[in-house]
Amino acid sequence: MSACLLSYARTNHPVADYAASPQSDDGRFRNVRERPAMGLGKSLRLFWEVVLNKPPGTAPSDPLPVVPLTRAELDAAPDRSLYRLGHSTLLLKLRGGFWITDPVFAERASPVQWAGPRRFHAPPIALDDLPPLRGVLLSHDHYDHLDRATVRALADRAEVFLTPLGVGDRLIAWGVPADKVHQFDWWQGTTVDGLQFTATPAQHFSGRGLFDGDRTLWASWVIVDPPASTEAAELRLFFSGDTGYFDGFAEIGRRFGPFDVAMVETGAYDRRWAFVHMLPEETVQAHQDLGGRVLLPVHNGTFDLAMHVWTDPFERVAARTAELGIPLSTPKMGERVDLAAPQPTEAWWRTVAK
Repeated sequence: MSACLLSYARTNHPVADYAASPQSDDGRFRNVRERPAMGLGKSLRLFWEVVLNKPPGTAPSDPLPVVPLTRAELDAAPDRSLYRLGHSTLLLKLRGGFWITDPVFAERASPVQWAGPRRFHAPPIALDDLPPLRGVLLSHDHYDHLDRATVRALADRAEVFLTPLGVGDRLIAWGVPADKVHQFDWWQGTTVDGLQFTATPAQHFSGRGLFDGDRTLWASWVIVDPPASTEAAELRLFFSGDTGYFDGFAEIGRRFGPFDVAMVETGAYDRRWAFVHMLPEETVQAHQDLGGRVLLPVHNGTFDLAMHVWTDPFERVAARTAELGIPLSTPKMGERVDLAAPQPTEAWWRTVAK
């Protein structure tokens, strides 16, 4: 929530008209289930609380355990490897190519780098040390998911950028070659190197300034890696981006599930804005709706964006999945996850002082 409240300093308006989209209404995108109106007064009160009235424990006092990564390690990694680099930034190796989700390497999730939510940890690998990317997958345009400096650095090093409608217009305005940018409405997608990508619904919002709210679309993503040989099994992945809980998860599960690994947000939540960010128990329910096998929670452990203790997303998701017998993967930042057979992970956050 705070990343949106802070995003008032500047913006780039989309350059295209998306009136033909079923999600478009009078120049702005909308959710299937209407989002409650916040109002200026309530928004300002929330801004005051989230930014200036933090309770203790929303950020760690000690460094987080981070597994450093090198280019050589990544090049040598087998296919179907995943590395969590922070927040919702995931590096995946699929069919010999690297894909990155919502890449944010900035020090702060903010329109300016002298104020705003600051990282708990450095990325496991520097931006300049990343291998060439087959593609970048973006969920929406908030500052903790779309970092202008990172995108501009990747403009010549990534071959394709897959985005929801309007988000790609921002990239083009920032200097990404237009022929690399591919934009999609919900339920639309493409195939790259045999990998199938589909933009799917999410319950969220967008905007980077005071006057551009909901002018770009938000989305979750389905990634399907069909069998490349008779020995390999199909791999189905889900990446939620940001979202509140809604019945769209069940529909995505019906159309594309079950999923081998679901990377689903749990973090930066509060009951006052649960319609755009799920509570941890809702994250687990969404995973069940999707038909997920292994749950890998994201959108936590990197930025202080809400009022909860920073370990709360991990603890609550771990407790609920343990009750239900759902396999949970909580890798350290930089730790490799085998997507074909995710290995057990430890509760690393319990070793860090609150």
